[in-house]
Amino acid sequence: MEVGNTTTVRVRFAPSPSGYLHVGGARTALFNWLFARRAGGRFILRIEDTDQQRSTGESVAAILEDLAWLGLDWDEGPGADGGHGPYFQSQRSEFYRRYAGLLGDAGLLYPCYCTPEELEARRAGTGGEGKFQGYDGRCRELTPADRVRLEAEGRTSALRLRVPTSGKTVVDDGIRGRVEFANEIMGDFVVVRADGSPTYNFAVVADDIEMGISHVIRGEDHLSNTPRQFLIYEALGRAKPFFAHIPLILGPDRTRLSKRHGATSVGQYREAGFVQEAVANYLSLLGWSYDDRRELFTVPELVQAFSLERVSRNPAVFDPGKLEWFNGHYLRELPLEILEERLDPLMKRRGLTIPAGPDGREWYHRVLNLLRPRVHNLEELAADSAYFFPAEVPLDPAGLEKVIRKEGVAARLTAARERLAGVEPFNQEEIEEAIRGLAAELNLKAGDLIHPLRMAVTGKTVSPGLFEVLALVGRELTLDRIDRAACVAG
Repeated sequence: MEVGNTTTVRVRFAPSPSGYLHVGGARTALFNWLFARRAGGRFILRIEDTDQQRSTGESVAAILEDLAWLGLDWDEGPGADGGHGPYFQSQRSEFYRRYAGLLGDAGLLYPCYCTPEELEARRAGTGGEGKFQGYDGRCRELTPADRVRLEAEGRTSALRLRVPTSGKTVVDDGIRGRVEFANEIMGDFVVVRADGSPTYNFAVVADDIEMGISHVIRGEDHLSNTPRQFLIYEALGRAKPFFAHIPLILGPDRTRLSKRHGATSVGQYREAGFVQEAVANYLSLLGWSYDDRRELFTVPELVQAFSLERVSRNPAVFDPGKLEWFNGHYLRELPLEILEERLDPLMKRRGLTIPAGPDGREWYHRVLNLLRPRVHNLEELAADSAYFFPAEVPLDPAGLEKVIRKEGVAARLTAARERLAGVEPFNQEEIEEAIRGLAAELNLKAGDLIHPLRMAVTGKTVSPGLFEVLALVGRELTLDRIDRAACVAG
């Protein structure tokens, strides 16, 4: 649906703070944010924390942090009052009482005194006969005397909405199209629990009305909630927002994405060294596409290109390898100053300090340019940077046995050390000429020197081009590490 009057667009993302921000939730938030930004509308963040047993302040903080990290700023929400707060459901009880009163005054609610045990027993009793297993409506026509008697027994009551016993509730969904739900299958459902708390379907309608939500863009798993919400809108005599349910995200095995598929939260990818540009770009393609050929989008480009018409009905498959590819691309493309800033906490965690002054920063940028085409995330980049700094570099055990502890290696390392000690200037070209010349003099293949030197200086069997690495490591560290490896080899 293209937006006509852009001034009326108000969308919301309403996570439950009972855990981390799942990539599916992040994708929903992104689609809402893109839709609002393209339309010049408002993106509202609402925390649905009515489940006090599962909701935590830590989860709220993590969700806010992850959304901010993705660049999804909210126009209204925690810390940004837009006149429609509070933005935590736990603080909105007065609204729910008022809306329940409106329904009650209209005669559309009735008290239900059935206990959970009674309801479960009735469902079990009809389960094998193919009959409707929802509420059987037995409290719908209680007389005042019946209510007095039940309350005298100490029973408390929930409030149920009177649902039409025939007909259909039709959802014209912006992505799924026309979906019909038989009213008799839904039955009279609870809107206010016996403890006075609102059910999800009731609270979300009250909140969306109060916050002026114009478009509800959410996961397909919420489609089954929509007819009940439609009935509440109709009972209140209020216009419904435009609804669009985006497809589910599946794992590579085409089952619903879960922990068994690996990392599933934005925070996990952030901690693993993924950059927000890559994550946002990849999430945007889970169920949406611009055309069959283009995959790379900056955030401003996504804002201009995004539309609900291009969202697929089919489930999207989350491919961790594809996300790694995106991340590698953005690591190569980020301006060095930004890359340095992103790496800073990871480098400090490893005790690695960039040399002071312009020369030190220029050297560090050369290191990053050398390494970043070969890594998939910031953690790998920080780890691989370590051997360029004056820190102890552990020797890979497998490489130690395969490369260093072989006959003749100690003598080759010693000869290479002597040759490198006299190289002037100590740059890539002069180092390469020296090592290749020495290999020829010793009647060796160049690799017979290069592989032990790489292992000695980097601690690894694989690295970027050795001669450029040695130039960046510097003469002093190079010679010290060769001495160490020669002792181990000897």
